[in-house]
Amino acid sequence: MPEHTPRFKKRLAIAVVAIGLVLSAVMALLPMFVSSMATPLHAEADRAPSAALSEPSPQWSAAVKQARQVVRTALAEQNLPGLSVAVGAGGDVVWAEAFGWSNIKDETPVTPETRFRISTTSEALTSAAIGALLEKKLLNLDDEIQKYVPEYPKKRWPVTLRQVMAHVSGLPADDENTLNRQRCERPVEALPVFADRELLFEPGTQYRYSHYDWILASLAIEAASGQPFLTFMRDQVFAPLGMNDTGAESAKQENPEAHGEDAEDAPPLVLFHDLVLEPIGLGHRPKAPTEWATSYVRGWGPKAAFRHGVHVQFPRNLSCYAGARAFFSTPSNLVRFGLAINSSKLLQPATVQSLQAAQQLRSGQTTGHGLGWDRQTVTLAGAQTEAIGHNTGPATGTVVSLMTFPERGLVVAVMSNIAHADTSAVAVKVAEAFTSGAR
Repeated sequence: MPEHTPRFKKRLAIAVVAIGLVLSAVMALLPMFVSSMATPLHAEADRAPSAALSEPSPQWSAAVKQARQVVRTALAEQNLPGLSVAVGAGGDVVWAEAFGWSNIKDETPVTPETRFRISTTSEALTSAAIGALLEKKLLNLDDEIQKYVPEYPKKRWPVTLRQVMAHVSGLPADDENTLNRQRCERPVEALPVFADRELLFEPGTQYRYSHYDWILASLAIEAASGQPFLTFMRDQVFAPLGMNDTGAESAKQENPEAHGEDAEDAPPLVLFHDLVLEPIGLGHRPKAPTEWATSYVRGWGPKAAFRHGVHVQFPRNLSCYAGARAFFSTPSNLVRFGLAINSSKLLQPATVQSLQAAQQLRSGQTTGHGLGWDRQTVTLAGAQTEAIGHNTGPATGTVVSLMTFPERGLVVAVMSNIAHADTSAVAVKVAEAFTSGAR
């Protein structure tokens, strides 16, 4: 076989680079293409269904009117199935309203009582439970994590509870989403997935998000309290605040992804279902109760073989993630939680401050994150103010936002049922409405 000439090799290299550039461009433009091909879910935003928990008081009527328009605009511009919003002020929930569809297929409306997975916003709730144990002196943030979780092997460097909660522990990320495919009665059952993996860097030197961090934090709560993790969360956080619609995903019950609408399989299975099983009457998949919002993603569905748009998220179970991301809730429940945190109803001010304070790396650089809490500066009524809360992490995109504005006395929670909804932008605009539109 003759050897390739230098000219041939050069042309081959140019062709490979060109193909790579084309593929990169296609991947970059694909989301925009999918979005442009998607059928509008709410072509006329003002006609999207809505349901309010109650009529707002006259004091807040102007703010609510402005906020409703903000939410309806987001519903249409982002092509979201549904949005649910609640606002707290003066120590109480002053507005709670839901817009759009809980599930698209049957056009079941979202209501203020509809439950959503809150993903990594679970960390803020888990952080409060740790705060309660700190106040009882049953936990110490600077203890090595093995004091509370001896099942987790010691590593090259010591790892503290604080470093775990701050995502500076060096634990690897759950890149393969292995735990999505498992079910756990207790957080300790998730340990075999990551316990023997090495740290990626010396703790305290870098910030790197890992769901495994808060699984360890959940185990620390069990050890310090002497109770199962979920029992402690219910008794010490949810029940005292009247968070009756908040809980954790069950390892035994049907996966809530399928609630309200049939869960969608991988594209080849969907094609087989739609072209073979459904025509002969074998394609029915039972539905679960509709008090859960069906979870969607942007892509190639709901009939993946035929059109672009929005489809039901591939089934997952998050029970193994415990306090990292296993909780479900409603905006009103999250607002009650935020109000309790701000008013010292649940924890002492010093404890809240220690949990919400931005953590520093050994280099002195600030991460911008607390222990289960995010911090950001926003502009309300022309003035900068700090928002403290939690937005869902990168694995699912922003789908839930909890924001407290201590200087303004406001708490805002926004939830959607499709991944990569910009709920944080909606939350800021709603807070702006309640800052400038109150009477």
